[in-house]
Amino acid sequence: MLGFGADLLWADMNRLLAFLFHQGVLDEQFLQLQQLQDDTSPNFVSEVVNIYFHESEKLLTNLRGLLMEREFSDYKKIGIHLNQFMGSSSSIGAKRVTNVCVAFRASSDQNNRAGCLRALEMLEHEYCYLKNKLHELFQMEQQRALASGVRYPVNNQ
Repeated sequence: MLGFGADLLWADMNRLLAFLFHQGVLDEQFLQLQQLQDDTSPNFVSEVVNIYFHESEKLLTNLRGLLMEREFSDYKKIGIHLNQFMGSSSSIGAKRVTNVCVAFRASSDQNNRAGCLRALEMLEHEYCYLKNKLHELFQMEQQRALASGVRYPVNNQ
């Protein structure tokens, strides 16, 4: 008999995903990413998303560093980093992060430093929210995998 906890975790995972879609945090691209995961690569989604997190941390650090320079004027570099961030965010289905990148890009195109700083704050907030929620999802997925492999003795009385 398979562990009952696995079914509860599966339901919790589905509720969390539904919530993230309803809130516009994720889009259908995330579902397409999940469809690429199978028994031969059971951690595919978490591995791809962890690469995204690693690269995004570098991009956020670069964006903040550029905007904190006293004599900042290189909006082209900001645009290059934002294009990378938009592309990778879009590829994993991070809809709200992508949308904030678009708004950030508009401020950058207008050479609006104050707008860029506000957009950077929003980007960091949305990124952290996404990261926390996806980590929560992946933890549930790991627990479900463990629970589904646990077998309980059948009581034959």
